[in-house]
Amino acid sequence: MSAEITMPQLSDTMTEGVLVKWLKKEGDKISSGEKIAEVETDKAVMEMEAFDAGVVAALVVAEGQKAAVGALLAVIATGSENPAEVKKKIASRPQAAPVASVAAPAAVSPVSRQDVAATRKPALAGAAASNSGAGPINTREIREPDNVGHGATRERSFAVPPLPHEGNGGRRILVSPLARRIAQQKNIDLSRLVGSGPRGRIVRQDVLGARATSPSKTPVLAAAAIGNGQTQVIPLTKMRSAIAKSLQASKQNIPHFYETIDVDVEDLATMRAGLNELLEPEKIRLSLGDFISKAVASCLLRHPALNATFNGSEVTRYGDVNLGMAVSVPDGLIVPVLRNIHLMGVKEIRQRSVDLVDRARAQRLKQDEMTGGTFTVSNLGTFGIREFSAIINPPQVAILAVAAAEKRAVVRGDKIVARTMMTLTLSADHRVVDGATAADFLKTLKSWLERPGMLLI
Repeated sequence: MSAEITMPQLSDTMTEGVLVKWLKKEGDKISSGEKIAEVETDKAVMEMEAFDAGVVAALVVAEGQKAAVGALLAVIATGSENPAEVKKKIASRPQAAPVASVAAPAAVSPVSRQDVAATRKPALAGAAASNSGAGPINTREIREPDNVGHGATRERSFAVPPLPHEGNGGRRILVSPLARRIAQQKNIDLSRLVGSGPRGRIVRQDVLGARATSPSKTPVLAAAAIGNGQTQVIPLTKMRSAIAKSLQASKQNIPHFYETIDVDVEDLATMRAGLNELLEPEKIRLSLGDFISKAVASCLLRHPALNATFNGSEVTRYGDVNLGMAVSVPDGLIVPVLRNIHLMGVKEIRQRSVDLVDRARAQRLKQDEMTGGTFTVSNLGTFGIREFSAIINPPQVAILAVAAAEKRAVVRGDKIVARTMMTLTLSADHRVVDGATAADFLKTLKSWLERPGMLLI
């Protein structure tokens, strides 16, 4: 009996996905557990596995097209089935036609106020019209993610007019949005590049092979100023729309309360410096965030009320800690999950978290690395933020906001001394977590961080 592959629900908020790339073609043999396609959700690009072995008989959805969760994507002929006969049967079945995806532009050039109404709709209509009657967009020609650029390795198609390049005589440069974003991040002057894509379009590989320009030279689109009397219209990307919907629902439906505590991390910083010296031959540098993740995981085992999820009618507490780590990306944020972090030492946490964050920004996470979190940490310490409050990531019941470690004047005994301090703020769901419960968690966390040797036992 043939096996059908349908669009999986790869995230809690996913209702449809984009078939980014087929990793197998019709007629190829495939084993159970082997990767068959890359699928884009509203959060990331994930690899999809086949659960049955056989021969790929039919690929129903073309690359670059959208499909609803549960829609048929492909069929595998198993056992002694004839792939050609299986494909013929599938072709005779009525199928809902997938919609070719057309992403929003990554950026829009400033226009005058009086021109906004006149230019916005025709521009978008023209982009759509450029693909009418042409069938699915050729995703091998222009491929760019419509959500983030964060070092992503995938490009995806859409019709958008090329932007003029300042400092290049006004000459329009054909460049994929992904290549443009990488150029921003690497400070590369696009006017100096020769594109290898269709019609000389600059694509990802052209930028990756280029050298950065002088640090003093400002990238063209890094922070373009909007002049007086001008506006800039930027449609929400798929990722930003998902973030907006999720966070609005969280703030509206979850009664947040916040508790803040200052932690003396002077001894922790000293211990970290000593361990980094020992780990230097391995080229591993521990961060304060790694110790915080370890301490949070250990404390959650003692305070299971915070290591929990709530579905509106019942609370589920967990004996394992799957720590979500909020990761900033150019168009928003994603929360990859470091599973079973309570079983790891600080060194392993560093190695695993670096790998996870890198793949998150490259949109190469697996499904179980995007789901199943039991608690989340949001760390803005590297930005120098002194204190902030984070929004809970449902269905979790709490999130910890970690600010910067900095020297402060504090009282020790009868003296004012300089100590390295850090402010932590816990946001909790008051429907299932009480103030005293949250305070007990923070008290334990503070104790462990101020006595960092406990983290190594």
